[in-house]
Amino acid sequence: MPADRVDGVAWREVVDVAGGVSAVRRDQVAEEVPLAIHCNGEPLAVMMVSPCDLEDFAHGFALTELGLGPADLVSVVLQSLLEGIQLDLRTRDPLPARALDPQRWLPGRSGCGICGHRHLEDVVRQPAAVGQGSAIASSALEVALRQIEQRQPLNAATGAIHAAAWARVDGSLVLVREDVGRHNALDKLIGAMQREGVDPASGFALVTSRASYEMVAKAATAGIPLLAAMSAPTALAVDLATGCGMTLVGFLRAGRYVVYSHAHRLASD
Repeated sequence: MPADRVDGVAWREVVDVAGGVSAVRRDQVAEEVPLAIHCNGEPLAVMMVSPCDLEDFAHGFALTELGLGPADLVSVVLQSLLEGIQLDLRTRDPLPARALDPQRWLPGRSGCGICGHRHLEDVVRQPAAVGQGSAIASSALEVALRQIEQRQPLNAATGAIHAAAWARVDGSLVLVREDVGRHNALDKLIGAMQREGVDPASGFALVTSRASYEMVAKAATAGIPLLAAMSAPTALAVDLATGCGMTLVGFLRAGRYVVYSHAHRLASD
């Protein structure tokens, strides 16, 4: 095993079979660990996450799931325990009673965006309209696509990781975050944007996953005007993006993409 320890990657012994020939070797696999989220001493949720960039995740989760911005948070504390990791959030004001409903926050899968919600109004929520943002050249999408393939070290090592990235209007990547869960990766990106003072109107977000309803809802809550996904969106994601004024792009490939809503933000080269 290499001496260097990389957060989010573990080494395991495997049997590699190719052409009918087997060989025993050590291989890198993605870690996922339970993260117990507490707010003001009350347990909220248990998520399965990649154990890296968790302070970014904390800020992103607080915004997209609890509606808490940086001014609402007093402290963010991460503690490694034998069973996993505990995240303690302290807020200036008490959370609404519904946010603390123990039936809402059931143990979640890797980055499950709506696990534990038991009320329809908790799930299908229409965020506020996003701002106009900047015009994005079509070529910028492909520039970002080329760059993100080189900015995913955890996925390059394990093949099991999602990524979310923030790009300037010219497509150059500013921030990239990775996680075993696609929702977690986006929360990490949103948290990193908050902590580094990135203006959501100054560019666009790119995700390596599909664009589900939850992904659009999180991006819209953060004020992101354009979300591009390498895979497909769902019908509800398209409807939500249409309703909140977001430009939603899917099937982003070299030389091709599909625009599902508000195509006016994309300018031809």
